[in-house]
Amino acid sequence: METPTTGGATGVTWPSQLNGVGTPPESVPRPTADRPVREKWGRSIEFLLSCVALSVGFGNVWRFPYTAMKNGGGAFLIPYLIVLFLVGRPLYYLEMVMGQFSARGCVKVFDVAPLMRGVGIAQTLSLTVILGYYAAVLAIAARYFFASFGSPLPWGRCAAQWEGCVDSEFQGRVSNASLRPSAEFYFNHSVLHNRWTLDEGLGLPDWKLALCLLFCWLCISGILLRGIRSAGKASYFLAIFPYVILLVLLVRTSTLAGAGDGILYLMQPQWAKLVDVEVWYAAVTQCFFSLTISLGAVIVFASYNNFNNNIYRDAMIISVLDTFTSVISGIVVFGIVGNIAHVTGSRVESMQLAGPQLTFITYPDAIAKFDVAQNVFAVMFFFMFFLLGLGSNTGIVTTIVTAIRDRFPRLAHWKVVVGLSVFGFACGLVYITPGGLLVLDITDKYGVTLTTLTLAMLEIVTFCWIYGVGRITVDIRFMLGRSTGWFWRACWGCVTMAIIFAIWLFSFIHYKPFDVPTGYTVFGWCLFSFIVLQVVAWGAHELLGRSEKGLCSKLVAASKPTADWGPEDATARNQYQAEVAKTQPECEGRSVVREVLDRIFRKSVAIPKD
Repeated sequence: METPTTGGATGVTWPSQLNGVGTPPESVPRPTADRPVREKWGRSIEFLLSCVALSVGFGNVWRFPYTAMKNGGGAFLIPYLIVLFLVGRPLYYLEMVMGQFSARGCVKVFDVAPLMRGVGIAQTLSLTVILGYYAAVLAIAARYFFASFGSPLPWGRCAAQWEGCVDSEFQGRVSNASLRPSAEFYFNHSVLHNRWTLDEGLGLPDWKLALCLLFCWLCISGILLRGIRSAGKASYFLAIFPYVILLVLLVRTSTLAGAGDGILYLMQPQWAKLVDVEVWYAAVTQCFFSLTISLGAVIVFASYNNFNNNIYRDAMIISVLDTFTSVISGIVVFGIVGNIAHVTGSRVESMQLAGPQLTFITYPDAIAKFDVAQNVFAVMFFFMFFLLGLGSNTGIVTTIVTAIRDRFPRLAHWKVVVGLSVFGFACGLVYITPGGLLVLDITDKYGVTLTTLTLAMLEIVTFCWIYGVGRITVDIRFMLGRSTGWFWRACWGCVTMAIIFAIWLFSFIHYKPFDVPTGYTVFGWCLFSFIVLQVVAWGAHELLGRSEKGLCSKLVAASKPTADWGPEDATARNQYQAEVAKTQPECEGRSVVREVLDRIFRKSVAIPKD
């Protein structure tokens, strides 16, 4: 889809050709008064592994299985893979390009069109919402990790007060289909003390979970206090070790009685469901969570790269690995659900497990059935799950820290990290209350899912329509020496936008509120409105600060890149701006419609020969 190109066709010498060895002068940026040199990854592999740790995490091991379960298993898998190909990969590559090319964070990257700077601010706020409950899920994983040292495993056998319970370590079959495994009782009654409604309020946080939440934030802040280089070093372990445990669990799950029925439920297509828009809606939202796109995190990570790092290769590796992890996690979870259904005499499709429950019930249930070394595997698994969550959370905090320090560069790094850790800990306490999982569903739907879909469309409008696909292809060629294939141009120009818009429209047409007190629904809509209205507020702020006369003149000027837009290195930026300036006479006298269409569909900006 994308092939190397040379500058001979246009008469331009691209940076990737300089010195003949792919090591151009701008790989070591020169500081300017307005652009201090950005900290870089120690090695390119650290960027790749950090992206793996960010994207391959809770979205795969925790969220993917329960989303697939909720939407019919195999009915969900096909739309999910299609959406990954047409939405996930194009957006992931686009965000990497914009971040690495500009060496700017998720807010500053919108210097590409200052009118839309509020999109980056809104994405940061949405990521802040995720920050609260991701750390809470991480605390639950830590709670299980510490409990794994107990012998026998505390969730392996039923307690006397758990009526209708069957031991999770039991490998036979019972005749009563209403019985539930002890791992489910342990999660609901011993860990979270779950409430099934919010009519009586949230309740108080469990003190053991509160200590685990504090421990998690100490780990996150400890990794990030020294900056991006320390996070890069941690990525070696955070990204690689979890796969060892996941593959071990895959082998063990495959041998459980009834596991085949569960796996078949995940893999068997249900063609009639392909016309169900709700399944496609779930696939798109899961794609955003799985790859962590349209939240600014990918842009931030790429912004710490050297200018000529091969992000095309990295984007392909990460997107494929992300899909692989989701499918493997789904096989493990559905295999375990099949085993639970076999033991209790139920049908796989009748199992009512959702949200964090699915993960924190099915995985422990499978481990309890290990014939030997139950504690060893339990410790290793929840250590793996903790590492996955730690990778996701450090990526989220890094993104928010970068957004703040890009705006306030004189603010000490450690102060921002500590401040966010305190804030995240306070928010996380809400989600470890007895009613916390219901609040998690509300904030996830209104503060993350709906907002992310909205902001994704605005991000595409900014990068691909206002800035232009043609200009992006020039940036890629200047940075990497690659031409951009038709697939990427078509997706960036219209296909990805059309899919997201259709799903976004569906989410409002078929809106169904949660069965919770009205106040919580009002809170959800207020959260959505507050985040999305940042785009309007900061757009108005930008227009009011412009010196041009007339609204149209202000809009045009605010939609153009800032004067310092381009590569971080001053010499490369001057060369880039000089080359792009040669194309400006071509654009004079054209209608607005023609200009927009050219920006979307033109193969590349033609740069004339000298």
